[in-house]
Amino acid sequence: MQGWIDGFQESIEYIERSLSDELDIENIAAKAALSPFYYQRIFGALCGMTVGEYIRARRMTLAAQELSRTDGKVIDIAVKYGYDSPDSFAKAFQRFHGITPSQAREPGMPLRSFAPLHIKITMEGGNMLDYRIVERASFTIVGLRKKFNTDTSYQEIPKFWQEWMKDKKGLTGMFGFCVDSGGKEFDYWIADVYAPWKDIPEGCGTFQVPASLWAEFTCRGPLPDALQKVNTQVWSEWLPSLKGYELAGNYSAEIYMPPAEDPADSVNYICVPLKKV
Repeated sequence: MQGWIDGFQESIEYIERSLSDELDIENIAAKAALSPFYYQRIFGALCGMTVGEYIRARRMTLAAQELSRTDGKVIDIAVKYGYDSPDSFAKAFQRFHGITPSQAREPGMPLRSFAPLHIKITMEGGNMLDYRIVERASFTIVGLRKKFNTDTSYQEIPKFWQEWMKDKKGLTGMFGFCVDSGGKEFDYWIADVYAPWKDIPEGCGTFQVPASLWAEFTCRGPLPDALQKVNTQVWSEWLPSLKGYELAGNYSAEIYMPPAEDPADSVNYICVPLKKV
């Protein structure tokens, strides 16, 4: 467990050392020995924000400190922290601090500060998490696919489901399937199990899921709260203490069962592929 935490902390320290350089999610994730896909999911669960949000908060903190204590040009400080124009820097700065970069140089102006993260996982009493590890043969899903950015996916994926509700394309929406497509982007599928004897609905595609071991986590209660609670537990509690297995593949799934009459009785699943070590 400690080695896993140390690797993740090393990735955060790498971010801190590189805030005035171009940061690439592949290099960040490599410091934690994780794929970008899993790194970003775990980071969000552990830290309560996306990697991009964290980097922006740290850069805005350092930029304000430089503006308040030095005579450096605004454009130079903007470029140093990843902004290609004074206007884009000023807008981001004002969103974060509530004042303009020039106002930050006035004595006594309030500035916001976001301290570097330090990952520390502590055991504070048992939380029940129901799961099982099963072996699944390869299968194929069929459904609607859309590309999302990790920074905005929590806001945009529910809109995708709302759009699907208007025209279900003959799908039941059994799966919400995430598939890494590189960097900060991933494909999200609203999908069912593919039946070869049926026509693929217009606008839909297929994706073959390899044979694998899967950890299947039970989510009981109304959506989306039940799913979000278990998702946080998976990445922040279960994964750091996992022994004998490690993450596999570049995808994960949510399985949606038919809704219960009482939402409190609903049962759905989060599924993560594994391999033995």
